[in-house]
Amino acid sequence: MYTPEAYGRDKTRRFPVIYWLHGHGGGLRGLPKLVSYFARAMAAGKMPLVVIVFPNGLAEGMWCDSKDGRTPLERIVVKELVPYVDANFRTIASREGRLVEGFSMGGYGAARLGLKYSDIFGAASILGAGPMQREFTPAKGPPEKMRARARILRKVYGGDQEYFQAQSPRELAEQYADEVRGRLRLRVAVGGRDAMLRPNEAFSKHLKDLKIPHTFLVAPGVGHNPLALFDVLGDETWAFYRQVFGSLPQPSSEPEPEK
Repeated sequence: MYTPEAYGRDKTRRFPVIYWLHGHGGGLRGLPKLVSYFARAMAAGKMPLVVIVFPNGLAEGMWCDSKDGRTPLERIVVKELVPYVDANFRTIASREGRLVEGFSMGGYGAARLGLKYSDIFGAASILGAGPMQREFTPAKGPPEKMRARARILRKVYGGDQEYFQAQSPRELAEQYADEVRGRLRLRVAVGGRDAMLRPNEAFSKHLKDLKIPHTFLVAPGVGHNPLALFDVLGDETWAFYRQVFGSLPQPSSEPEPEK
């Protein structure tokens, strides 16, 4: 968990929260660079001061409840983690004060949780997301990830394509279109050389067909790399956070008087 310096100085201020969902493999090694990246942007005034929560979604948890119930990551994040953070830290404890964001597997998770729980998250940032295709099989996708796809299909989705499709952002967009339309602020961004480009383009078109407003950004020349994606997008990276959190009021953390 990251808190800006102002969190320690101003004991009455409440802060919005970014829930950052890591990609395949766990993402732990990349967190220091990511935290430094965000911290520099806040110090430079490019983005609002925020608290950032980095949940552990396991190396291949896919940010959803596994079919066998053994790894209920969706439930843990939504039903346990969010309430815990609001109860123990000075957060803006409303949907307007929460953004779910992630890269790769985490982008898939951010899409899922944002679309399904727009009553909890006011915005979702979907970066280099995968898997976003209609069917999840070992054969379809980057060859170096074939064994991982076979393992994930078995462990998370129980080898069941129908269960995979029920968890997919495409299906959730259809299911929750009326609830999120005009309510959830959405950003979809992907590198122009990312293997995830075509599925993300198709997902953006799917959102358009459903009349779900969103921003779709392609970073030319960028592969599957979140910091390179941010760098090439430039101020468009930070403008999204300003749009989501920039006008939020700062409620006092003092308790309300008893009635």
